[in-house]
Amino acid sequence: MTYCVAMNVEDGIVGLSDTLITSGREVTTLRKVNVYSPPRGTFFVMTSGLRSLRDKTLTYFEDRLAERASRDEPFERLYQAVNLLAEQVRAVAREDKASLQESGVAFNIHALIGGQMERDARQKLYLLYPEGNWVDTGRLTPYHVIGSVGYGKPLLDRTLRVEDSMRHAFKVACLSFDSTRISAADVGFPIDVVLYRRNSFRIIERRFHRQDLEQLSRWWDGRIRRAIEETPRELLDRAYDEIEPAPPAPVSTVS
Repeated sequence: MTYCVAMNVEDGIVGLSDTLITSGREVTTLRKVNVYSPPRGTFFVMTSGLRSLRDKTLTYFEDRLAERASRDEPFERLYQAVNLLAEQVRAVAREDKASLQESGVAFNIHALIGGQMERDARQKLYLLYPEGNWVDTGRLTPYHVIGSVGYGKPLLDRTLRVEDSMRHAFKVACLSFDSTRISAADVGFPIDVVLYRRNSFRIIERRFHRQDLEQLSRWWDGRIRRAIEETPRELLDRAYDEIEPAPPAPVSTVS
């Protein structure tokens, strides 16, 4: 499985993806985010799903990008790049979907595309589905997550707002990944991070290994336990009103 999250806050985009790849008993690492810098803009693509579909789709996509560059046809808006990627997803579906289904394998590829082109008023972040349709982010849900979504999403919903800073979003991304990799055996280090500041037209890439986040993970474990211990007791204690106190431990008579 995979864990990829990208957050679109006021001053930019923060994206994070794991690199763990599982195939039967084989475990390897693979970069799951690609950065593109065509004329007049920049964007990244993160993917989850079958590795074979990812590789084929991105190969087709990069061929189309090269063709546009040779014809001097730059994107003006980011959604145009998303539409081009969607065309390649549909092309791969026409070629491979039926044979995959005959083998009992679902056609599974999702993508996050974030960045900014010259005519975008601000940075944009899209989620592309296997059918080739896509959705944008909004003020109430300023993030998208793909792959193993269940473990890190509650933290995103509780702690991320569109008005938050990129620094805050980065902390949330790291902790949501930590929550996921603790519970999902097929999500793991190293992680790749992409940072895009509004109107900069430049994406910064960073990689972090397990030792880089060990202290943060231990701090988070302790903070969660402390928060539970400090939870107000008045309401919760009603559940124990009729529970008899535990009998005292027997006193040993052995001298």
